[in-house]
Amino acid sequence: MNYIILIAIIIIAAIIIIVLLKASIKILKEYEIAIHFRLGRFVGKKGPGFFMLIPGIDRITRLDLRTKTIDVPPQDLITKDNVPVKVNAVLYFRIADPAKSVLEVENYMYATSQISQTTLRSILGQAELDELLSKREKINEELQRVIDDLTDPWGIKVSVVEIKDVEIPQSMQRALAAQAEAERDRRAKIINAEGEFQASEKIAEAAKIISTSPAGIQLRYLQTLREIATEQNSTILFPIPIDLVNNFVDKITKK
Repeated sequence: MNYIILIAIIIIAAIIIIVLLKASIKILKEYEIAIHFRLGRFVGKKGPGFFMLIPGIDRITRLDLRTKTIDVPPQDLITKDNVPVKVNAVLYFRIADPAKSVLEVENYMYATSQISQTTLRSILGQAELDELLSKREKINEELQRVIDDLTDPWGIKVSVVEIKDVEIPQSMQRALAAQAEAERDRRAKIINAEGEFQASEKIAEAAKIISTSPAGIQLRYLQTLREIATEQNSTILFPIPIDLVNNFVDKITKK
């Protein structure tokens, strides 16, 4: 009986030792770190790798130091020029100061998400619709800077903020399409007018040069007739300039 009791005690002691060892031995991955508390007080950081704790006295909070992503849900807002739009975005951030992310804020993920939504509404509400559509990179940089400043006391570093989609009312889409079409027509007319103006300048210069030489005019006339003859398989009646036959007339009258 004594041997049975002794064996039971040994088994119980072994179980207790295993439980204590399991509670005291911690292993963290390379991208993890732990905030160490002893009797409720912050005493430092642990990891990555192997370390031991005092069971019942020490407690840790694990943190993942890799870059995280938050999808900012669609936000309804009104732009500076009074256009209602719905905008969503994506946020990339990481923990820069593990101690602050635990000690200064209750839930850094939730807090960062909420501050991103309010900042998105605030910044985009100060921009006009054209800026929101054409200057998105500049707005992204402004969002990143403001959100990063607001989350810095929590030990959070915001690296990138990207606007994903901008939804505008159907009526405004039609108006923008009509505006874009009118702009394309305006540019086409300007380009055509500039081309005609440049062509007229060249034609005027050529006419001025040719007018100084009667022989040049005759050659140009004959060249035009040759071009017409090669391009058209039909009979063409054309006037002959009197200058071409003046020499023949003079010779006949002299005889």
